[in-house]
Amino acid sequence: MRRSGFTLIEVMIVVGIIGLLAAVAVPNFLRARGTTQRHACWNSLRQFNAAKDQYALECNMWSGALISPSSALDAYLINLRVTSSCPGGGTYQNIDGIGTPVTCNVHGSPS
Repeated sequence: MRRSGFTLIEVMIVVGIIGLLAAVAVPNFLRARGTTQRHACWNSLRQFNAAKDQYALECNMWSGALISPSSALDAYLINLRVTSSCPGGGTYQNIDGIGTPVTCNVHGSPS
């Protein structure tokens, strides 16, 4: 009498192939995720810098002046707030100073 089903060797081969595919895919996924977070952070930095420039131009502010309160920039930002955090877990710095670029303590500044 013959039973239908998979042998232990066949199951082990399938599990090995799946493990090999996962070993290749996971590092690529993590690298892509990090790249996406870095680019999203840099995009936010560009938006912050553009909003600061526009605010300074409209309010006749010079380099070195401080924006008070910093939430005044919220009107110049699209889908972003001064209280927003970096996608990679960092924080944005130099948001309120005119003439100083906004930076992130994790991703730096865009090149």
